Amino acid sequence: MIRYEVQDAVAQILLDNPPVNGISHELLDALMARLREAGGDPEVRAIIIGSAVPGRFCGGLDLGKFLESSPAAAHAVTHKLYFELFELQSSLPKPVIAAVTGAVRGGGMSIAITCDMLVAADNATFGYPEMDVGLLPSIHFNHLHRIVGRYRAFDLLFTGRVFTAHEAMTLGLVGRLAPEGDVLANARKLGAVFAGKSPELMRLGKAAFVRVTDNGYRQGAAAAVDLVSTVFGTQDCREGLSAFVEKRKPQWGKA
Repeated sequence: MIRYEVQDAVAQILLDNPPVNGISHELLDALMARLREAGGDPEVRAIIIGSAVPGRFCGGLDLGKFLESSPAAAHAVTHKLYFELFELQSSLPKPVIAAVTGAVRGGGMSIAITCDMLVAADNATFGYPEMDVGLLPSIHFNHLHRIVGRYRAFDLLFTGRVFTAHEAMTLGLVGRLAPEGDVLANARKLGAVFAGKSPELMRLGKAAFVRVTDNGYRQGAAAAVDLVSTVFGTQDCREGLSAFVEKRKPQWGKA
């Protein structure tokens, strides 16, 4: 599920769970294990998270598995995605760069935003389609409005529309753009810049930066997990997930 290599002081972690890098307990456990490995390796000065699957960074939760989950299991995987991954990333003394190629949706956006920087292919696409499949993008209620503003955040989260890397750059969701075939190379160049700096200053600086930019994320993450668990118990959630798996239009309940 994960490809891992270290070269020139930069660790490269590639999601490799075809066809869309669907998020599951197994994928998150493997990702976090490699992050801990890179974080503890004194030879590693920067970390990249990217994808080995052509045309996909991450399509979000594995909805087939999510549909079959118990409420407790659904709570556990969202807690791991929303809270544990962020806590791990925040505690790493090294910068983490998301190298985004292809499509990134839903929970894939959650993985990307836990990184310290985002480098995206100029033809990458983004989206929050959760409401169309019976879920809510609850973690993004917590932070997106602080990045793009209240009204644009409502637009993206509640319409579920797909938007381009160029719009993401304009909105402040992406730090740098690169041609499709050069994203990892650009991320590695950026990693080399970080690797050339004092590791002690990087550790102290990142810790300070995380503290001042947290903006209540931790408290909001706990509420976001609880909201997903509440939504998971609704009939419309089960209908939306079933419709997605069965490739049909959902039949929502009455308002």
